[in-house]
Amino acid sequence: MATLDDLKKRIASVKSTQKITKAMKMVAAAKLRRAQENAEKGRPYSEKMNNIILNLSSGISDKENAPKLLSGTGEDKVHLCIVLTSDRGLCGGFNTNIIKKAKAYFQKISDEGKTLKIITVGSKGYDQLKRVYKDDIIERISFKDSKTVNYLDAEKVGKMIIENFEKEEFDVCTIFYNKFKNVITQIPQEQQIIPLKTSEAEENSSEDNYEFEPDEDEILSNLLPKNISTQIFKAMLENSASEQGSRMSAMDNATRNAGEMVDKLTIEYNRSRQAAITKELIEIISGAESL
Repeated sequence: MATLDDLKKRIASVKSTQKITKAMKMVAAAKLRRAQENAEKGRPYSEKMNNIILNLSSGISDKENAPKLLSGTGEDKVHLCIVLTSDRGLCGGFNTNIIKKAKAYFQKISDEGKTLKIITVGSKGYDQLKRVYKDDIIERISFKDSKTVNYLDAEKVGKMIIENFEKEEFDVCTIFYNKFKNVITQIPQEQQIIPLKTSEAEENSSEDNYEFEPDEDEILSNLLPKNISTQIFKAMLENSASEQGSRMSAMDNATRNAGEMVDKLTIEYNRSRQAAITKELIEIISGAESL
């Protein structure tokens, strides 16, 4: 049974932890508003760019000579997966949900006998994947020094993907991230960016009609590399909002749990103290009676 001193130390320790988690919740809440605004502002731009490219691709007459970033290599043997996670922990199931989604895809690729290559963006993704997929990880990237999500970081990842594609090191590229819905809910996403899925082109072609100058091939050759960086940037913005939302929710739960633990320990402390006082009184009374 814990002594009174031990209980006092535990209560003080839990209260100290509670102060930290409460402060972290407030910081996450402050960061969440801006991150959420950035994610919501980034969605229309990335979606519209995707739609324009899909519309352009439907107008290409010579499909065989279409840009490779759009049509792919014609093979489906080597898959490059970009797993975007955070560089910091204490954010609930944010990173775990992305990794779970990615691992299901990895298993599918392995079962089909295809080659898997992985690039991790964020140290937590690498930490969770290195045990099983260390040999498949070809690059690990961390933007821990960047205070906010910015397009230059996304462009670095985009250029790396394009360089590997031009060297014919993979056939299909897929990114994994969390889409922000609200503070409680973040939805793991799996988005193929090379080759661009053109199945949506027919749906969007009836909605948007454009006249292009110069021709579609020349516009696509300029837009497609930019679109890859844009989709990466969108995923990073979504991740940023999801991370802060998940951290805010996790720290709120931790703060409440710490409060409940303090209450339980305080009750236990008071009972132990009362028992000690009662024991001392009994000893005094017994000694007095013996005299």
